[in-house]
Amino acid sequence: MSNDTLFAEALTHFPGGVSSPVRAFRAVGGTPKFFRKASGAWFEDEDGQRFLDLCMSWGPLILGHAQPDILAAVNEAMHEGLTFGAPSRRELALARKIKAMVPFIEKMRFVSSGTEAVMSALRAARGFTGRDRILKFDGCYHGHSDGLLVKAGSGLVTFGAPTSAGVPKGIAELTSVVSLDDLETLERTFAELGSELAAAIIEPIPANNGLLLQRPEFLQRLRELCTKHGVILIFDEVISGFRVAPGGAAERLGITPDLATYGKIIGGGMPVGLYGGRKDIMGVVAPDGPVYQAGTLSGNPVAMAAGLATMERLTPAFYAGLEANAAKWAAAFETLPGLHCPRYGSLLWPLFQDGVRRSDAVKGEAISSFNRLHRALLGQDVYLPPSGYEVAFLSGAHGDAELDHFKQAVAAVAKAFA
Repeated sequence: MSNDTLFAEALTHFPGGVSSPVRAFRAVGGTPKFFRKASGAWFEDEDGQRFLDLCMSWGPLILGHAQPDILAAVNEAMHEGLTFGAPSRRELALARKIKAMVPFIEKMRFVSSGTEAVMSALRAARGFTGRDRILKFDGCYHGHSDGLLVKAGSGLVTFGAPTSAGVPKGIAELTSVVSLDDLETLERTFAELGSELAAAIIEPIPANNGLLLQRPEFLQRLRELCTKHGVILIFDEVISGFRVAPGGAAERLGITPDLATYGKIIGGGMPVGLYGGRKDIMGVVAPDGPVYQAGTLSGNPVAMAAGLATMERLTPAFYAGLEANAAKWAAAFETLPGLHCPRYGSLLWPLFQDGVRRSDAVKGEAISSFNRLHRALLGQDVYLPPSGYEVAFLSGAHGDAELDHFKQAVAAVAKAFA
């Protein structure tokens, strides 16, 4: 069946016809693509059209689609059983590898998504400190649990306001929100609320609402303030973890959080998450402590096998090659008139605006231009993330042939943006 036919049926089954909102193409216009298979840097839709993928399942496919070693590991594991609901040796193998790559993780817990990892890390922080309030930063996304679907409320920084229906006001009010790149408000918030805060959570490389690269001194001061006030600093590395370096953003920035959260990259694209860090904080998690958190599919053997096969291939040489290659792709993006492409490692943000560090600084016309670019490149067999606020991702499968295809596609649409 064609994409259009499939989407028409999907509208009868799912809200908006999709299982996750951004897939609906509401931001960029048009009908969503239904994909049937993928390999390397390419995937093919149900109409038989091939696309160069610059989304890569929103980041976790750092080695590319259907990487042979990952497929072999998954095949071996699934023939021994899809899930046990019990411990397996594969959990230990992946845990050893992760601890070798991220030395500050003393203890960890596998879960099934980034959202679950963040929710659980915050619960552990509250249990450890005995405090209820948390601090987050406007422009950072940490999943869809109630206490994090919050924006800055009017007036005082003390109270947050829900950004989604269905989030109780009382829960939102336990979350304080500060803008990124606002050191003055950060200082004032800790001065006023430091003794009430259980945790401060931030994407050290904010990449869920644009690539909002922060000044190192802002992040370092956040670390200092958390230490001073006994607040647990949580780095949400669901996107940046294992993608920008073996030790993620924490390694590259030289800043050690108390806890960190990770997402599906540690499962090679399978549904996996992880939270971990200081062993004294993790010691409050059941069954060692009073903070309850559980999951039937946590640490399932198939995801663990895929994760280990991925981690074993993330060598210093791999990261160096990916970094150098990503610089070429960013330069190719910037041949489009008026487009700037901030980059961190293999994360790229094509935006028709320069110097953006806060999501509220993004101009409407910059997003409108991106929407035009998305449609234009889709016509040239290039698939960008379907939102101007999302970043593009590269993988080890994006080689010279793919870059040549991309350059030709950009050249074909460039006149429309002159």
